[in-house]
This record gives sequence, C-alpha cells and structure tokens, in this order.
Amino acid sequence: PFENPTPFTNLFEVFLILVIPFSLTRTFGVMVGSVRQGYAILATMATIWLGFVALMMWTEFAHHGPALQAAGGAMEGKEVRFGVGGSSIFAVSTTLTSTGAVDSFHSSFTGLGGGITLLGMMLGEIAPGGVGSGLYGMLVMAVIAVFIAGLMVGRTPEYLGKKIGAREMKLAAAYLLVTPALVLVFTAASMALPTPGHSMLNPGAHGFSEVLYAFTSAANNNGSAFAGLNANTDWYNTMTGLAMLFGRFLPMVFVLALAGSLAAQRPVPESAGTLRTEKPLFAGLLVGAILIITGLTYFPALALGPLAEGLA
Repeated sequence: PFENPTPFTNLFEVFLILVIPFSLTRTFGVMVGSVRQGYAILATMATIWLGFVALMMWTEFAHHGPALQAAGGAMEGKEVRFGVGGSSIFAVSTTLTSTGAVDSFHSSFTGLGGGITLLGMMLGEIAPGGVGSGLYGMLVMAVIAVFIAGLMVGRTPEYLGKKIGAREMKLAAAYLLVTPALVLVFTAASMALPTPGHSMLNPGAHGFSEVLYAFTSAANNNGSAFAGLNANTDWYNTMTGLAMLFGRFLPMVFVLALAGSLAAQRPVPESAGTLRTEKPLFAGLLVGAILIITGLTYFPALALGPLAEGLA
C-alpha cells in the first residue's frame, strides 16, 4: 500500500512497465533506417495490448449472480482501491511483458480472465514484452509473417532487404517451438505423475490451469503465478527451474543465429513484388499470424483449463 497507494500510482506503474519496451520500436526503426518499420511493430504491439485489455475488462465486469452485481464486477482477489478496471489493466500489462509484478491475484480472476493472462504469456510476451526480449520476439514473428505472405503470393519472402530462406525459417521455427514444448511437456508430466497433482489447491479445470500457469510463467520469464499451486516441492522447484533455464536461454541462441544469418546476406533491392512491411496491411497480417500460431499451439491446453472453467 505504500508503494502503490492510489489508482493514479497504479496506472503510473503500468505506464512504467510499458514505456521502455514500447519505445524500443522507434529505436529499431532508427537502426534499420526506416522509422516507419518501427511504427508498424509498435502498431502491432499496441493492437494486441488494447485487445487484451478490452477482453479482460469484458470478462471481469461480467455480472453473473448477485455478488458480482453488488460489487460491480468480479472483485474476488482484487484491491478495492484499484477495482476491476485498474486490476485488469495491470494484469494484462504484467503478463504481456516479463514483469511478473501483480496488484491482484490472477488465480481469483474469472475462468476466462485467467485464461487471458495465460494467453498473454503464451504469445511469447511480445506486446510489448520485456525490454529487448519483446522486440526480438516480435521480429521473429515478423519473419514468420513475411514467410506466410510469400507462400500466399508465390514469391521468395524478404524482410528489411534480406531474403528469408530455409535456414532462417528453421531458426525461426526452432525459436517458436522451444517454449511451448517446455510448457506443454512439463505440464503433461505433472498431470500424469501421481505426486505433483497433490500440489493443486483446486480440482478440475482450475487446478489444471494452476499447473499450466506455473510452467508458462517460468518458461516465459514472468514472475506471476496462480497462487493456489504449492510449487515449493522437489518436483516443481526442479521442473520450473529447468523451464526457466531452457525457456530463457535457448530462444536467445536461435535469435542470435537468425540475426547472424541475416547479417551475412547482401541486401536485396526492393521491387514491385516486395511486401511493404511498414504498412497497416502488414501490421494486420502480423497480428493474425501471432494469434493463429499461438492458438493452434496452445488451444488444447487452454480448452482443458481456463476455457473449460470459464464456459462451464
């Protein structure tokens, strides 16, 4: 309460969480010689952040039952001084970045609201993400979006004057698959083995969400948690530690390898068939690619956890 006493300080902390990673998009534009390229990335990040805030507000202000109607929203686990609105904005901002700080208990959010915090991390924390890591994660997604666009028009994809070939796509795909593999394999093992299930405070879909959240948070460099899970056991200390180690450092290796591969190429001059990656059309394509790829990767797990709870 002394660090964050009022709704204004709460929103100011949200601003501080977001300001540096959002600002780095202009830094990127200056570095590549086209500020508009940075603005396209900024527009993509901002669209996702605003969409998640709107969805979180909608789920947490849903008035189902007299208790929620009396409180004006789902107030369980939230500070009265911030209310549903301030808590929702903070929850989205802290899970779409690598911050990990919380001003409310994510485990007490509605089923769908908890799912939104999960999905924010599952995107790879790229809207705007952590300082630096969010930008390079978004740029890997931009490479994949350019590749998809190239497949649709039958043209060799290019990004910032560099051709995206087989080597670049293999590195981008490896980056994309590391974190989901860690999250989903470790979550599946925790549910299949007899002992780890004892750490769940809640049964059913919410208990599964607690385990899924623990590994998603660990692998994606976030400090938040569904606090109902007793993670202070040999299994969870070891497995979340491994998720942190591999989930944080392996993607960096693939990003550096991808950067080296692109840097070694000669620039390709633009032509009439070059996809303009500074236009709103590309920003829309990038948003769609991010949501579709993440959805296809994580949807079965989300369906077993937050979606099953929220739609029950």
